Amino acid sequence: MANSLCSVCIIILHICLTVLAGRDFYKILGVPKSATKNQIKKAYRKLAMQYHPDKNPDNEEAEEKFKDLGAAYEVLSDDAKRKQYDRHGEEGVKEQGHGDPFSSFFGDFAHFGFGGQQRNPETPRGDDITMDLPVSLEELYTGNFVEAVRYKPVAHTAPGTRKCNCRQEMRTHQLGPGRFQMTQHEVCDECARVKLVNEEKLLEIEIEPGMRDGQDYPFLAEGEPHIDGEPGDLRFRIIAEKHNRFERRGDDLYTNITISLVDALAGFTMEIPHLDGHKVKISREKVTWPGAKMHKQGEGMPNYDNNHVKGMLVITFDVDFPKGDFTTEEKQNIKNLLKKGAKPKVYNGLQGY
Repeated sequence: MANSLCSVCIIILHICLTVLAGRDFYKILGVPKSATKNQIKKAYRKLAMQYHPDKNPDNEEAEEKFKDLGAAYEVLSDDAKRKQYDRHGEEGVKEQGHGDPFSSFFGDFAHFGFGGQQRNPETPRGDDITMDLPVSLEELYTGNFVEAVRYKPVAHTAPGTRKCNCRQEMRTHQLGPGRFQMTQHEVCDECARVKLVNEEKLLEIEIEPGMRDGQDYPFLAEGEPHIDGEPGDLRFRIIAEKHNRFERRGDDLYTNITISLVDALAGFTMEIPHLDGHKVKISREKVTWPGAKMHKQGEGMPNYDNNHVKGMLVITFDVDFPKGDFTTEEKQNIKNLLKKGAKPKVYNGLQGY
């Protein structure tokens, strides 16, 4: 009886501690307690897209998960709040109050195209901006976060008024009995005068594994402003930089390896460094001729839509022939060793002769 009572007390104590501790923000984001800030951002971005209300209308469970994600990200992405949370749980950070995590993450979900009102096609818009963003092949393979500073013109109220929302209206004038004339006039409203002031804003671009050359990364409403309308969009265009060892073709990678004539004839085993630093083992026991190819499945680029799938690594071998001449005895030894050699064939590349 005493043992049973003790077990019940332990269970009640565990429940009380769980309630006091609040939600497990690490579990909500699916990251370990040792996760870096970039890992937290990446996990939040992925789950926020999955559970965003615009993708799950009238889904209360998804809406609740989305709110939990926002609370978890707000705390774990802030060093001070995260430290407080690790010590005292959610109750320890409640006194600090929660802000709006969505307004600071990728421009109020601007990158996802979520949130905000639908744009009226008749509303004037500022110009769109497209910027090239050079990205290394290593970053396209492993992923990375890149920060860009945007000096954006922002409208501020100034003294005085100005004409705004100008439009053309038709007016009818009676010239006499049964006679009318219609004329077009410009009609404007009186609005407060504004001035554009450049303000610095930090934008964070996530280079996702497998992104393609020329792919756009948009930030809605981060383009040029329009005094009487909405700002345009800002787009970063991914430009893959040329690599000194690998060439990308789709999800496949291509490289060339030069081996000695001895290795070409006797076989070899070697390791070459990949884009993320891991070693790719290459081994051949048979003769390798110049231009021979080896295919390594799963050693190519990660697929953008499914990072668990990777393309092929295609290796083309070049053979480095010895330079200089051999002695008569060395030549004879080579002939004896390679007496299996085929007879030379003369072929001039022409057909039908």
